[in-house]
Amino acid sequence: QVKLVESGGGLVQTGGSLRLSCATSGRHFSIYSMGWFRQAPGKEREFVTSIAWSGGATSYADSVKGRFTISRDNAKSTVYLQMNSLKPEDTAVYYCALRRTAISSQYDDWGQGTQVTVSS
Repeated sequence: QVKLVESGGGLVQTGGSLRLSCATSGRHFSIYSMGWFRQAPGKEREFVTSIAWSGGATSYADSVKGRFTISRDNAKSTVYLQMNSLKPEDTAVYYCALRRTAISSQYDDWGQGTQVTVSS
């Protein structure tokens, strides 16, 4: 079973920065890509960014382009999310997710989430 654990959330003022981490553990699993999603109160979960484990190709939601950066450490099976120029609308629970293969577009494993709150 794969376990994903996020960390690094917290309270920050508008314009501030946070760096989220997502560590994976478990046995006998492969990683095709990893992503970050977020869910604000009363809203549906939305895609934020993803990174291919091989090659490192990235994708970002328009709302975070130029402000957020996803990166990975293959040796540690860890993915990071650097968030700069944070806005109150970035307030949400942030989840990391893992996609094991290219066969399905769905993410297979999810973390428990970490709260990010941006004060105005």
